[in-house]
Amino acid sequence: MLLFWPVAIPFMTAVLTMLAWRSLRLQRAISVTGGVLLLASAIAIMAAVAENGPVAAQAGGWPAPFGITMVADWLSAVMVLITGIMAVATLVYGLADVTAAEERQGHHPLTHGMLAGICGAFLTGDIFNMYVWFEVMLIASFGLLVVGGGRAQLDGAVKYVGLNLIATLAFLAGVGLLYGATGTLNMADLHGKLAGREGETAILAAAMVLIFAFGSKAAVFPLFFWLPASYHTPSFATSALFSAMLTKVGVYALFRVFTLVFDSGAPGLQPLLIWGSVATMLVGVLGAAAQMNVRRILSFHIISQIGYMVLGLALWTPLGLLGGIFYVIHHIVVKANLFLIAGIMRGYTGSEELREIGGLWRHRPWLGVLFLIPAMSLAGMPPLSGFWAKLVILQAALEQERWIVAFFVLLVGLLTLFSMSKIWNEAFWKAHPGGEGALAPRTPLLALLPAVALAAITVAIGLYAAPFVDVAAAAAAGLLDPQAYLAAVLGATR
Repeated sequence: MLLFWPVAIPFMTAVLTMLAWRSLRLQRAISVTGGVLLLASAIAIMAAVAENGPVAAQAGGWPAPFGITMVADWLSAVMVLITGIMAVATLVYGLADVTAAEERQGHHPLTHGMLAGICGAFLTGDIFNMYVWFEVMLIASFGLLVVGGGRAQLDGAVKYVGLNLIATLAFLAGVGLLYGATGTLNMADLHGKLAGREGETAILAAAMVLIFAFGSKAAVFPLFFWLPASYHTPSFATSALFSAMLTKVGVYALFRVFTLVFDSGAPGLQPLLIWGSVATMLVGVLGAAAQMNVRRILSFHIISQIGYMVLGLALWTPLGLLGGIFYVIHHIVVKANLFLIAGIMRGYTGSEELREIGGLWRHRPWLGVLFLIPAMSLAGMPPLSGFWAKLVILQAALEQERWIVAFFVLLVGLLTLFSMSKIWNEAFWKAHPGGEGALAPRTPLLALLPAVALAAITVAIGLYAAPFVDVAAAAAAGLLDPQAYLAAVLGATR
């Protein structure tokens, strides 16, 4: 039952918040409590995996590969745990950020519905059920984008849903091709049935279609345009949760499916993934350099950082996979925090446009420090978490003598530093165009606490990287050698 709680808790919370629609105070209490319970269940799953290795459960008593399988190994346990952390952080922040009108329009049930879809995608052992959880996540996230009903939100939502629906159809087509070729959709079972069949036309077609589907969800080049068009439109709490988790579900799917089901190191797939990830890094960071809106800059940087993560998978070495997984952990915390801080900045200055704001360093120096921690980590400055993440990816590329790839790893880091410096110069260093009186006197404590907590996590990962690297190494080892995963899922039926 333990593995079903990260799905059951958000669904129950969503229902309870809908039943409490008459009382915003009760909705908020239920919502935050649900986030805390989700985090508690994630901690329990992480403890179970640390003690016993991969664990699996079958719904309804049907044995794998015939039933609905939920399974947690190091990778999925880490992803569910960090989802719980992000849920608590953004839900608490939302108490100060989300308007009463947005809450009445369903912010809380939609948020928890999305969390259920995210956790389900991380824990499922069946590729068709992964598609189902993707749909749950998509529907809820679309609802969150249109909450408030502003013109910019509706425009962003149309672009967001447009490409994601195409990706959904591609995902379903890939699932159909796999089932037609193997007669199974359980990923552990597919691992055995696809052994030695990589050259078959149907298998190659399924792999290419699924790369398109997952790449669209992860916003890799050239399937990224929906992200910067939509992530700047909802509340800052929603933007932070989106930036932390939505694209990471696509990245997780790439890591899971293209290690357990397909071999991403295959000659036909590896060059596509490597150069696709390099293009993603470069296009994302150049897009960020051209923007003058804080959330648009941060949105384009999500794209560029996704390239680093996919590159770790594409390199297909223990060090590369370790680096990719470590990068995911680091980036979720850092990127969510930058969106939260962007909300605090707008609360003080009244705008997200860099030309219209300023004066924060002189009057709010503590906010400058709070911004610099995740900003410099994103750029890869030592000794913060991003430095170690980029260093491992760089070392993995150099080990394979991929000099051009290593060059772009360094170049994109420098361009990221430029973008973060642009925000610093405009928002913090220069004077506010409206004068000192244009700055708001204070910001709610509930908005500051999550930002401070996430900044502390970033510093902790940087200064005490060894435990996090060990977890990433264990997750990478489990992907390269899935025997424990297979045994947990298939057991005696294997």
